[in-house]
Amino acid sequence: MEREPISGAEAAFSEKDFYLGEFRGRTLALAVSGADLADSSALRGVLADLAANGTQVVVLCPDRGPLDKLLDGRVLSDSVPSLPAAVWRRLSENPQLGIQVENPVGFLEACHGLAIALSVFKLIWIDSAGGMERPQGGADSFVHLEELQAYLGSAEANSNPRLALLEQIRDMLEEGVSAVNLCRVEELADELFTYAGAGTLFTRQRYIDVRRLGITDFDAANHLIARGVDEGYLAPRAPEEMDRVLTHGFGAFVEGRHLAGIAALLPIGDPQLGEIVSLYTLTRFLGEGVGDHLVAFALERARAQGFSGVFACTTSARVGAFFERHGFACVDEGAIPGEKWAHYDPERRAAVRCFLRKP
Repeated sequence: MEREPISGAEAAFSEKDFYLGEFRGRTLALAVSGADLADSSALRGVLADLAANGTQVVVLCPDRGPLDKLLDGRVLSDSVPSLPAAVWRRLSENPQLGIQVENPVGFLEACHGLAIALSVFKLIWIDSAGGMERPQGGADSFVHLEELQAYLGSAEANSNPRLALLEQIRDMLEEGVSAVNLCRVEELADELFTYAGAGTLFTRQRYIDVRRLGITDFDAANHLIARGVDEGYLAPRAPEEMDRVLTHGFGAFVEGRHLAGIAALLPIGDPQLGEIVSLYTLTRFLGEGVGDHLVAFALERARAQGFSGVFACTTSARVGAFFERHGFACVDEGAIPGEKWAHYDPERRAAVRCFLRKP
């Protein structure tokens, strides 16, 4: 999914704010070659944002010269005794530090060891080839450990020129690094600060937690809904309608922190039905079945609230097929409570299809 401007919501909340909040008070490691530091303009902007955010960054590079230039000489050698304590002391003076990786075992293995020794929150690996590609083509922007292990055990992996790198990423995740990002240096800001990303995010678990939205989630949810409206997937709503959606909304969170999708279940009619609205998921997490989890949660809530049925309306054939796969039947609009159509856009109503099922 390409990054698109978000009308209205950007001033109150941005994807960048979301991720800066996640990184605040943590330590990130950035592994980069000297060649990628040659033009450090993109990197400098990201480092400035992270420093202002209260995020510590350790830049790992085999070449001392580019590190000195980037960090004004704030560089240690990885051969310094008691390196973790030395890094801690230097970071207490300035939140950004370079480490020249001189370890003879090689840059890959040395960065792996440093990420574990320093207990960083995440490692960002800069690679001119960018993120992983799917076998059928296109970016593979989110990969959890189980998927990575399966890929590394396949015959296809043996011909991958970056096999050693992927094996090191697997080992880091297994040994406690929370996440690893793989991207090009010019993509760094998009990879770290946007939902869609630009490279590949590797995490330990595929676990998705679906829960009701709290008010601390409303900014992010409102922003995602605005994104869905801008992209034509969701119908625009008046502020009072949005308030109702947020009040009845729930979100799918990957590893407890990445908001991967949202929806709401609104009560309507008599006997009372539940309407699934504002269902929107991020392409970064498509392989995680986020939409499936959201619909399952909606049906569970409908049963708990004693609704006689659950329905959804869409103008998209693809979304309609999605609901049919989940046991919804296409019905005439007369099967939907009449209040649904009050003040409804006539042009959209002419194209809308309705889907209904028992909870």
